[in-house]
Amino acid sequence: MPDGVAEIPPATGPEPGPDRPAETPARHPDRPAETPARHPGRSAETPGRIGRDELPALATPDVATAAVTYDDEERPARQLSGPVEVGVAVVAFVVALLVLWQVFRPLSQGSQFYLIVFLTGVLPLVFLAYRSGLRLPDRLASRLPAVAPRRVPDPDAPAASRRDLPTVPDWLLAGLALVVCLYPVLPVAIGDAGGGYDAFLDRQGLLAPVDVLMGALLLVLLIEACRRTTGWILPVVCLLFLGYGYYGGLLPQSWAIAHAGLDFGQIVDALYNSGSGFYGTPLDVAATYIVLFTIYGAVLDLSGAGRFFVDLSVAAFRRSRSAAGRTAVASGFLLGTVSGSGTATAVSVGAVTWPILRRAGYPAEHAGGMLAAAGVGAILSPPTLGAAAFIVAEYLEVSYLTVLGWAVIPTLLYYLGILLAVEIDARRFKVRPVEVAAGSAWRLLGRFGYHFSSLIVIVVLLAVGVSATRAVVYATGLAVLLSFLDRRSWLTPRRIFTALSAGVRGVLPVAAVCGAAGIITATTTKTGLGAQFASLLVRGAGALTDNPTVVLALTVVFAAVALSLLGLAVPVTASFIIGWVIIGPALLALGVPAPAAAMFVFYYSVLSEVTPPTALAAVGAAAITGGRTVPTMWQALKYALPAFLAPIAFVLTGPGEYLLGRGSPVEVLWAGLVGCLGVAALAVATGGWLLGVGPVGAVERSLSAVAGLLLLYLHPVSIAIGGTLVVVAVLAALARRRRMAGTRSVVEEVVAEEVDPAVPGSRGGGDRHVEAGPGGADAQRSGPESTPVPAAPDSRVDDGSRVDDDTGPRGRGIGSSVGEDAK
Repeated sequence: MPDGVAEIPPATGPEPGPDRPAETPARHPDRPAETPARHPGRSAETPGRIGRDELPALATPDVATAAVTYDDEERPARQLSGPVEVGVAVVAFVVALLVLWQVFRPLSQGSQFYLIVFLTGVLPLVFLAYRSGLRLPDRLASRLPAVAPRRVPDPDAPAASRRDLPTVPDWLLAGLALVVCLYPVLPVAIGDAGGGYDAFLDRQGLLAPVDVLMGALLLVLLIEACRRTTGWILPVVCLLFLGYGYYGGLLPQSWAIAHAGLDFGQIVDALYNSGSGFYGTPLDVAATYIVLFTIYGAVLDLSGAGRFFVDLSVAAFRRSRSAAGRTAVASGFLLGTVSGSGTATAVSVGAVTWPILRRAGYPAEHAGGMLAAAGVGAILSPPTLGAAAFIVAEYLEVSYLTVLGWAVIPTLLYYLGILLAVEIDARRFKVRPVEVAAGSAWRLLGRFGYHFSSLIVIVVLLAVGVSATRAVVYATGLAVLLSFLDRRSWLTPRRIFTALSAGVRGVLPVAAVCGAAGIITATTTKTGLGAQFASLLVRGAGALTDNPTVVLALTVVFAAVALSLLGLAVPVTASFIIGWVIIGPALLALGVPAPAAAMFVFYYSVLSEVTPPTALAAVGAAAITGGRTVPTMWQALKYALPAFLAPIAFVLTGPGEYLLGRGSPVEVLWAGLVGCLGVAALAVATGGWLLGVGPVGAVERSLSAVAGLLLLYLHPVSIAIGGTLVVVAVLAALARRRRMAGTRSVVEEVVAEEVDPAVPGSRGGGDRHVEAGPGGADAQRSGPESTPVPAAPDSRVDDGSRVDDDTGPRGRGIGSSVGEDAK
């Protein structure tokens, strides 16, 4: 094996089993990287090799380990066991059957009736599957008898002793949720209330007191379910909107956001008995599209697709200097088709690829930023975008395939930026090639390439006019059939049951968020807050200037900042819903096309995953790499920079729509090429390196940054200026390289003269007489330079890799060529 190359075994290590538990690196983020517990397979005799157990298999055929996470912001669910686990799995399985039935045989009572039944099935499960997270004050807890031991399990305890069962209040809330959700469809009269679904709809606008009570209880339950799954921020936002709806009439009527005011009955009626409240578009999307895609992801994962995607990425990039970074990025992109979650993808890929990145020489923070950016890119990438993309399709009343088409070029620009950053970092950090003991990529494709079939089927079916719900169901069925091509991943009836129940349990946080988001949409609709806030935003920009272009630019900047701040506090789905109903009207009022405005809000909602100080994907990646959290966030932001700037290009100019594929082929092509050039310029500015040339200075970086911004503006004048600045930056970098090469040549000549034995007075010259005998040498020197030059120490370490010192990798000294560094 060549020097400086560390060998790493295939990513698919031994399958976890009863005597070999699956390794979960994220469980112990504080464990040092080189502890025996972290690397159980490394032996003391071969320090350069990493044992097979260090690279855990991403997916296993064991049905007990199946868990699909769709939404990034969810809190950890309980590890249920015993009859409670069986009961929750059975209820989730029944809900999955209902969802599949609705695709082919919709309920005759209509979509709202179906949403009521769906919420009846999933809301009680939230209280059983998620902890309350509340603790009594110590003073009160000390007065109560200890009736039960602590229920939160120890993750290091044996599996048999882990019991995390629901408490009595959890069961009471689950039962109350069941009654309250079923109330609108129960054919039981309660005075002037009740009486079934039709009678409930007939009372719209004139709710009975029992209706108001039930609606208020459902409001409280949804806020509590949202708090359990996402934390306090979104519930507080919902309460603020409720307060605005109730007390808005008390605001001075001269204020733009003042309204006539709503009483409590009107608020409950808008939430409980209308199409814009609890049972509005957000919950409709969760109960149709999102739950089907989580089921599809669970089936695809259990069929071995996740393991294949990572193995293929590892095998595709063998031994080049950038192979480790490319593997991480490709794994994130492919695995995102299964996960649909940025944080989950970053953690899963990091568990497999971090050992490769570490052996290559990547700093922990840079590797974590790379993993976070690659994971978040999975939410932005076709064919399975994040949950908010389905809401985009519903709000704009377009097909999901259309939304996928809008996302193609931005996805290419995003991953182009990441790959350029990977190539630059490989040269900046002088990383070592890492040889991975993996099979042939072509052989893997030939044996397991069928895992791509179901993804292709989704796109093909959408293209021929099949609905997205049916397309994903057909793709799920195909994945089940193809699983029998690999004996390790057969989807037996038991494992199909596990996949269906896991898919529904994975959508619980999304359902809670979408139900709570109905509070925001209903309040905004009833009070007209969206139009009022949009007018306020536009007037604020207009107060600074009268130029329409500048007004649009300022509005876009204000909107981007607002969306970024909003995304710090609430989940992606809720962030998009709030952003669309509040900021979307401002962009539409300035003439921005609806697709461009919607995708602008979508991208900035998703990018909160890599925005400090609450970049959840970066936090998860830092837990894997052991790097510092905040620096990891900033590195993730650097890698994801094109995704922050490309959405601004959508809305600032007319040609910006070409980046969404909305134009003729020629228009789309030239806009895409200019966008690629702009992304490349930004990569040079952030990385401080020009590929093929070498390091660049502050002047070249500044020129590249300005050029990238001008190119992404996509106006003929800005493109011409940006292209000129790119040429100037390249010429300046080449001149800098020639100056450095000349300086190094002079240094080389001086060093050569000092050690040349033919030059009197040099280290190797002067009057000296050397007599060598069989036992040694006797040297006599004259002059002050009589000290012998010590031999260069060997830069190798025991494991076959090389030590990177100040002279550069592979022992290069100051006289090494600039061209070699720039490769």
